[in-house]
Amino acid sequence: MKKLALVPIIIGMVLAIGCNPEPKALVDKQKEKQAIKLVLEKYALANENQDMNLIEDIWCPSEQIVSFGTEGHEKLIGFAEIKKAVQRQFDTFTSTFISYRDQIIQLNDDGNTAWFSEIINYNYILDGRARQYEGIRYTGVLVKKDGKWKLVQTHISIPAVPGD
Repeated sequence: MKKLALVPIIIGMVLAIGCNPEPKALVDKQKEKQAIKLVLEKYALANENQDMNLIEDIWCPSEQIVSFGTEGHEKLIGFAEIKKAVQRQFDTFTSTFISYRDQIIQLNDDGNTAWFSEIINYNYILDGRARQYEGIRYTGVLVKKDGKWKLVQTHISIPAVPGD
């Protein structure tokens, strides 16, 4: 009886040898990080040049994406809301200049999801007056869809000023 119990185990082991998953294609993480860095640079340029076409190319067109702004009520869900907020900004700000530092980009093992953080300085003109915010914390998530990296989530926060 024990010999009969071993037969299914041996058959299972033989069959399992042929069922190994295909090896994953190796992801060139440096290449992908460079592509993501380029997307983030384009995003800064799109804001500086008030280029809505480039904004549309960078964001995932889904209504499930999210962007948190610096104000408590700024929780934008879906690309339509994000686009409206960006357009309001374009209609209000002029002479925008964005610089960044301390950028970190990470990638999952499959090479289809990435997250980033960076510190940005944001300069612009509002109502004829120069404005400047330094040390803004900017984080987000991108996914690779049809060979292109797209933003799906962002969050901007302004550090508290001591004494406020």
